[in-house]
Amino acid sequence: MQLFHFGGIVISNSLRIAGDELDEDIVNYVKRVYNTAIGETIAEEIKKEIGCATPLMTEKTLEIKGRDLNTGLPKNITLTSAEIQIAMQDSISDIIDVIKATLEKTPPELASDIMEKGIILAGGGALIENLDKLVSEKTGMPVFVAENPLDCVVKGTGKTIEDLERLRTVLINSRKRR
Repeated sequence: MQLFHFGGIVISNSLRIAGDELDEDIVNYVKRVYNTAIGETIAEEIKKEIGCATPLMTEKTLEIKGRDLNTGLPKNITLTSAEIQIAMQDSISDIIDVIKATLEKTPPELASDIMEKGIILAGGGALIENLDKLVSEKTGMPVFVAENPLDCVVKGTGKTIEDLERLRTVLINSRKRR
């Protein structure tokens, strides 16, 4: 998580949890609970279709195919959004902990800006249903999903490359602050 102000990084925290880790959580859950192997592609589909950060008003289900670990034969199972929430909850909790730690380090003069303008979630994880609501609940801050969350990283990288010299100064200064 990074906190930007006037084009510079004020605070930066890193966590090695992203979409791939959430997919792995789903793979491990299906293996542990259903004794069934699925691939990362199926896990990503599950996350996109029925993944959620908090219980849904109307539970969703998804039927998937995997390989029974006892017989080696194909196996159909039906998963629920509640199960996928459970599968991803530890990683989502870690993400929220990093957001809170970053907010705790925020200079007081910027805290009011964040309270007024909110936190913006970007990347594929931002599309997990109710993640914005859960982050808002846990931080007490308004939270929004970026307009095109999947494009944000690419666009940010492009802007970084366009202004590489200025960013080099920002990055050097942010390392000195750590």
